[in-house]
Amino acid sequence: MLSSFKSGFGQSLRIGIAPDALALVRTSIWPHERARLLGQVAATGADPVSLGAALGMLLGEHDVAGLPATVVLSDDLVRLWQVMPPDGAARQADLVAAAALRYQALFGAGLGGWTISADWDAARPFLAAALPLALLEQLTAAASSQRFKLVEIVPQFVAAMNQHRRVRRAGAWFGVVHGGVLSVAAFDGDLLAAVRTAPIPAGADRDWLEGHVAREALRVGLSRPERLQICGPAPTGWASSAGRLKFACTLFEDETDPLWPDCARLALTGRAP
Repeated sequence: MLSSFKSGFGQSLRIGIAPDALALVRTSIWPHERARLLGQVAATGADPVSLGAALGMLLGEHDVAGLPATVVLSDDLVRLWQVMPPDGAARQADLVAAAALRYQALFGAGLGGWTISADWDAARPFLAAALPLALLEQLTAAASSQRFKLVEIVPQFVAAMNQHRRVRRAGAWFGVVHGGVLSVAAFDGDLLAAVRTAPIPAGADRDWLEGHVAREALRVGLSRPERLQICGPAPTGWASSAGRLKFACTLFEDETDPLWPDCARLALTGRAP
């Protein structure tokens, strides 16, 4: 069984890590081969040590040596924020300093124990993410002990934005639904203005969505968007329908097996079609 898993060119792994569960998915570059959920495990805690132990249990059931792996982290495990580049920024060090200052203002502490990754841009606002160093160490140790190739570690929201970057329409905001949470990137034209996250209440309908978007627009000082584009398992009732004139809402098609758990859907976020 393991030989068939390891045979063939173009196979890779995707690992989804959320505070409560982890999943391992095998993918292939060949269009006739569908993604396969290899396993999932529950996590006993959201701290790096507990997640590292759960990851060891998950990977220990499979021969993953030599395979490339992408890790997608739930946004619950990272910190995301928008950074305005300082006037006259000429070096990346200026952008890093601006991101660190903005981080401290938003989260009330320095970057001790966290590392920043960002789409650095001196000309326009950009998205930054802070990942816990202790969790990165657990992932590096797992790659070393299980002998797989750790090629990328990415927050879910960043993976989703990159995946749908080319289809984001002018004037649209972008949202991701995962684990009962809606994360939204608010744009002022083509410029990123803010990233906002909120739990989705039970039974949230289109009226809730419209009220939520209106409140977030007020908070960040923007007009309501012309369109909201959402990926993930969003309620179907959020999609645009006759008589809905406040803003349009597009739900990107989700090709993931609807019976798969959230952690497996997380693992596939950002996968190229």
